[in-house]
Amino acid sequence: MSEAAQVSAGAAKMGPGTDTAPQEFLTFTLGKEEYGIEILKVQEIRSYEVVTTIANAPEFIKGVVNLRGTIVPIVDMRIKFQLGDVDYTQFTVVIILNVAGRVVGMVVDSVSDVISLTSSQIRPAPNFSSTFDVRYITGLGTVDQRMLILVDIEKLMSGSDMALFDSVH
Repeated sequence: MSEAAQVSAGAAKMGPGTDTAPQEFLTFTLGKEEYGIEILKVQEIRSYEVVTTIANAPEFIKGVVNLRGTIVPIVDMRIKFQLGDVDYTQFTVVIILNVAGRVVGMVVDSVSDVISLTSSQIRPAPNFSSTFDVRYITGLGTVDQRMLILVDIEKLMSGSDMALFDSVH
């Protein structure tokens, strides 16, 4: 049975109306893992550029850039999640997000694509110990043989440990 047929069969078992409209996610990589964030939070994707550093900022806040007159803090997610050495390549990008009414940039290893997931393709986040705080994981998405860690980017970026909304104005 094809995966599409399996998904349809799974949705049929759940009953009509239980599988909501697909949600779209922008997928990106950090280290060896693939993540997904709600596409509606993404404003644009830019190549990595040199930032202006801010004194006494946490290590994972690389600094700020001027984006068409808006000062945007740039967070390196590889440093934030302690994923080892940070290597900036031609694939390194900054995802510009609009979260909690603020514009924030997020450095990732690469952007993959935009995918649609139905609720039947999203599983609850497991309870496990990891460098990634599970309270920011909304679930695990599966597409073909890929597993995506779905992140509540608004909750993550506005968290007190990010120090973005209390200190950057």
